[in-house]
Amino acid sequence: SRSLLVVHFWAPWAPQCAQMNDVMAELAKEHPQVSFVKLEAEAVPEVSEKYEISSVPTFLFFKNSQKIDRLDGAHAPELTKKVQRHASSGSFPPSGNEPPKEDLNLRLKKLTHAAPCMLFMKGTPQEPRCGFSKQMVEILNKHNIQFSSFDIFSDEEVRQGLKTYSNWPTYPQLYVSGELIGGLDIIKELEASDELDTICPKAPNLEERLKLLTNKASVMLFMKGNKQEAKCGFSKQILEILNSTGVEYETFDILEDEEVRQGLKTFSNWPTYPQLYVKGELVGGLDIVK
Repeated sequence: SRSLLVVHFWAPWAPQCAQMNDVMAELAKEHPQVSFVKLEAEAVPEVSEKYEISSVPTFLFFKNSQKIDRLDGAHAPELTKKVQRHASSGSFPPSGNEPPKEDLNLRLKKLTHAAPCMLFMKGTPQEPRCGFSKQMVEILNKHNIQFSSFDIFSDEEVRQGLKTYSNWPTYPQLYVSGELIGGLDIIKELEASDELDTICPKAPNLEERLKLLTNKASVMLFMKGNKQEAKCGFSKQILEILNSTGVEYETFDILEDEEVRQGLKTFSNWPTYPQLYVKGELVGGLDIVK
């Protein structure tokens, strides 16, 4: 039979897996010809290892006992699309179960134009999953370049298709205005010749960022730590005061962002933390609040 088998590698402790199990139950009703199976990833380590399951949920798609596709992460719309596509391509021989090419090209065109500067990488900027992607993110951040990213591990079709689309066999790949700039080596060369700053769009400068941050809520507290956990005694005391007044406020953890931590001292001409702002104006630190 040509029937499609969808395997959900899941873990009982992960709420996003439970959510995807509900999605699978719905899909099973819509596609009675498709078999849906749940495997607890940690209970079958040799299977998980064979198919490189590194996170849950992960979905593998099989036809004629051959793996034809995978999806990492809790993306309900993507899972639905893949199930529909593979279920309806059942009439082709195994080699022909690819979607029509132009539809993929259209998708790649949209993706490469999704932001002025688009990085196709392994993993995410917060958690790069290869050394080259990590270096690329570091260079872009160092130059304060504003970019969006796409994790090619999350989509096998994009991962393979983009190589052909851009005629570039490896990742990461950096696009500006939908045009391929290149991979890590080229970005390093552009950085060395000072051309990188002219090619890529810059993130808002520090002063603009601080203006936006101090105005993010009508009462903004810049502190060490956050509402849930203060990381210094002064910050803890100021939280207690604010909480006792019942005022609504937002916090920003300066320990998470060295640029803001240093910049705000100059911006507000106030050398220490915590700092309390109301409607973008500095009120002061703990003593003044007391």
